[in-house]
Amino acid sequence: MPQPDRILVGVFGAPHGVRGAVRLKSYTQDPRAILGLGPLDAEDGRAFGVTLVRPAGEEMLIVRVAGIADRDAAAALTNTRLYVPRSAFPQAADGEEFYYADLLGLPVESREGEPLGSVVGVEDFGAGDLLEIAPAGGGPTAWLPFTRAFVPVVDLVGRRLVAAPPVEWGTPANEDEEEPA
Repeated sequence: MPQPDRILVGVFGAPHGVRGAVRLKSYTQDPRAILGLGPLDAEDGRAFGVTLVRPAGEEMLIVRVAGIADRDAAAALTNTRLYVPRSAFPQAADGEEFYYADLLGLPVESREGEPLGSVVGVEDFGAGDLLEIAPAGGGPTAWLPFTRAFVPVVDLVGRRLVAAPPVEWGTPANEDEEEPA
């Protein structure tokens, strides 16, 4: 469930070694920037202080967590989502900049003003950003490429997105195929 006052900035991964180090996948533009955001909070209210051991790839860091001294304690942190208060980030400079968290919950409408649904997620599976849209009429969520061609208007002040989805958008797979004879 989106929490507008907190931003998801990373997640603990598997332990690294036997002395309590843990992998940390950072969602910040510069992965090391997560270290300067102050304590990282878990959904259950626990706060974690982290220090860098070393980078491990483009988005992954190996970190030490205050109070974690062995592999078993580090393993207990696996898949813990990490948040910081929204106030830890500067305001966007203009209408062209925003945080993905700002999009969660926004209504999505067509160019004609017809309700299409609302944003429930923003993901990047490697081929570019996608918006996950819960349809206005219910049913399974649909993915929409988050490009200017498909989402020409992001209106944070007016609390809406305007979308120009492809014709087949929202059509279940195989619905328009003919029945076999």
